Amino acid sequence: MTPKREIPKATAKRFPLYLRYLKMLGESGVTRIKSKEFSDMIQVPPATIRRDFSHLGELGRSGYGYDVPYLIEVFSSILNTQQEKCIALVGCGNLGRALIKNNFRRNENLNIVCAFENDPCVVGSEIDGLKVYPMEDFTKVVNETGASVAISTVPSQFSQEAIDVIVASGITAILNFAPDRVIVPSNVKVQYIDLTTELQTLIYFDDKFPARKLQDVLE
Repeated sequence: MTPKREIPKATAKRFPLYLRYLKMLGESGVTRIKSKEFSDMIQVPPATIRRDFSHLGELGRSGYGYDVPYLIEVFSSILNTQQEKCIALVGCGNLGRALIKNNFRRNENLNIVCAFENDPCVVGSEIDGLKVYPMEDFTKVVNETGASVAISTVPSQFSQEAIDVIVASGITAILNFAPDRVIVPSNVKVQYIDLTTELQTLIYFDDKFPARKLQDVLE
C-alpha cells in the first residue's frame, strides 16, 4: 500500500508498535477491534490512532472498527524492506553472536555483512562464516561492504564510544541495544531496544489481556 500523503515522523515511529500489537491480537484470534479498545492496550490516544491510520487511507468503518488481519497486512507491507540493506554489527558478545547466526532469516533483504569487536581474542575470528574486524577498521570495511545500517550490542557504558565510530563512517541509521540515550547529530536516527521494557510490556499485555479472555473483552 502507498500512503495517501507524506507520513509525519512521529506517526511513522508508531507503525512498528501498531504492527506488534496487531500481530498479538491476531495470534489471540481477534479479528476486529475499535480504536478505543486498541488505545487501552497500547496506551496511545484513540484520536491519535485514527489520525495515524488515516494517512494510509480508509482502513476502518465508523461503528465497526478495524479488521485486524487487514491491518496486519497493511502495516506489514509498509514496514517490509523491499531493497536489500547491508548491516554492520558492533559487539560480538552473546547477543551479537546470536544476531549473526540468525541474520534476519525472515527477511532476505536484511543482511549482516560485517562484524566488529574490541576484544583482541575475538578479532580475526569467524562467527558463522562472518569475519570479525577491529573497530579501527570500521569505516574502511563499511565502505567495502556497502553497509548502510548499523546494529550496536555494546553495553551502555561503552555505547557512546561505539556510536561515535559508527557515525564517523557516515552511517545514519543505528539500532542500539543499550537503553541509555547517546548523543548523535540531527541527521542520524537511533532506535533503542530496551529488553527490560519489552519484557514488561509483554507481561502487562499477558496479565491484562489473557488470550483465553481477549475475545470476550473486545466483543
